[in-house]
Amino acid sequence: MSRVAKQPVPLPQGVTVTITGEAVTLKGAKGTLSVPLQGGVKVVQGDKQLELQYDASNRTQAGATRAHLANVVTGVTKGYERKLELVGVGYRAAVAGKTLNLTLGFSHPIAIDMPEGITVEAPSQTEIVIKGIDKQRIGQIAAEIRDLRPPEPYKGKGVRYAGEQISLKEGKKK
Repeated sequence: MSRVAKQPVPLPQGVTVTITGEAVTLKGAKGTLSVPLQGGVKVVQGDKQLELQYDASNRTQAGATRAHLANVVTGVTKGYERKLELVGVGYRAAVAGKTLNLTLGFSHPIAIDMPEGITVEAPSQTEIVIKGIDKQRIGQIAAEIRDLRPPEPYKGKGVRYAGEQISLKEGKKK
């Protein structure tokens, strides 16, 4: 049996749940998100918590569904954020409305429009903060920005996640 799916998902104050046959919709202070249900997994609302019911053949789907529900509850109450750092001479970030403008050493600047529900900030020229309620979308956008100029292994220049350790290679010896 799945140990993850056995644990109930606690519902904080102010979160409302709507359960239909194919999805669970959660509404909180930050917004509304929906989690699709896989076949054989049912969600039951208890006293300030959500519990999953499933049979033995669907325990992996039940564990994943429980994890998604917990992420959505956190998203609609607190929200998520992901920080990126720009390392390199001349690497800059600026925000104009919902557009992130990047200068990453290419011959042209890069402009990225943020989708609905995602906000981006640049507290300094070398920092980017991506905020929203959907953990998967924030991670995907952060990965796409990092893929524009990933950290290179010799000097460590590029776009990296905040706190990411880059193992540098040793250069050529004479």
